[in-house]
Amino acid sequence: MKKIGFLSFGHWQPVPGSLTRTAQDALLQSIDLAVAAEEIGIDGAFVRVHHFARQLASPYPLLAAMAARTKTIELGTGVIDMRYENGCYAAEEAAATDLISGGRLQLGVSRGSPETALNGSESFGYVPADGQTDADLAREHTADFLRGLEGHGIAPANPQATGTRALLPLTPQSPGLRQRIWWGSGTRGTATWTAEQGMNLMSSTLLTEDTGVPFGDLQAEQIQLFRDAWATAGWDWEPRVSVSRSILPITTDQDRAYFGNLATRERQDQVGYIDNSIARFGKSYVGEPDKIVEELLGDAAVMAADTLLVTVPNQLGVDYNAHLLETIARDIRPALQ
Repeated sequence: MKKIGFLSFGHWQPVPGSLTRTAQDALLQSIDLAVAAEEIGIDGAFVRVHHFARQLASPYPLLAAMAARTKTIELGTGVIDMRYENGCYAAEEAAATDLISGGRLQLGVSRGSPETALNGSESFGYVPADGQTDADLAREHTADFLRGLEGHGIAPANPQATGTRALLPLTPQSPGLRQRIWWGSGTRGTATWTAEQGMNLMSSTLLTEDTGVPFGDLQAEQIQLFRDAWATAGWDWEPRVSVSRSILPITTDQDRAYFGNLATRERQDQVGYIDNSIARFGKSYVGEPDKIVEELLGDAAVMAADTLLVTVPNQLGVDYNAHLLETIARDIRPALQ
C-alpha cells in the first residue's frame, strides 16, 4: 500500500491573501493540519526546515507538539540541513521526540537545499575544515547523529562518578528510530551512498543533474540504483523510498479560483542552474482528479516509490489544505495502490 503524506514548507508572510502571517501562525497551523490530516486518513505529516527564512526552522519542538496532538500519523522532516546540526545533540532531540510520538518519527536529513544565507551554517559555528565541502560537513554531522542513535559509546565516563572509564552512550535511546532516518538525495550517486549508509531514500524535490529524460524517469533510475545498492550492502531490513509532488485537484469553485489558470497551461519539467550546477524540477499536477490520476500513473518515480509526499500551499490555511488532502485521499490515492 502506498503511503500518502503532506509536506509543508511552512511559509509565513504578512501579505494579501496569506492566512499564515506570522511564525506563530505557521507553527500552530502545522500542528492543526497534522491533526486534520490524521482524521482524514493521511499517513504522514512532514515539514521542510529552512534557516534564515520565513519558514519553519526548529523541527523538534514542532514535531513533539504534533506528536502530542495526534496518535497514528507519521511525523517527519524533508529535510533537516545537517550542516547546521550538532550530531550528538540532534540524536538526543530526535530520540526524545520519537519517544513522545510513540515511535512515529520519519526524519529526513541531508546537505540541505540552496538558501538565503551565505555560508549560513558558519553562523551556527560549523565551518568546513580545509579541503572539506559543505556536503562533507553534512555527512560528518550525520555520521555522529547515526552513531548516537545506534547507542554507541560517545564520551568516556568519569571514574570518580561511575567507577568506570567505559564510553557512555547518549540518552535517551528510542528503539527503531535508526531505521527511520532518511537521506534527501539529489543525484543518482548520493542515492547509492544513501543505501550504503543504511538510510531510507527521500528523493529530492529537485535533482541536481539532468540527463535529458523526464524528471520522473530520472528519479525512477535513482530509486532503482538505491535499491540495487541496498541489496548489495546486505542490510537485513526493508528500506522505504519517498518522492514529492505538487498535486492540486480541482473539484470546487474555490479550487478553480486558486488554481484554474494552472490547469489550462502546458506543464513541463523545469531545467535550470542552482549553485552553479544544472538542476531539474518536476512539474505540478493540476486539474480534475481523474486527469491527475492518469498523469500520476505515468510518472515512473511515483509508481516506484512506496511513499508520496504532497506539497501543500500552507499559506492558504488549515481548512483549505485539509480539503485538498481529503480530495487526494478520496479521489486519487485509491487508483495509485
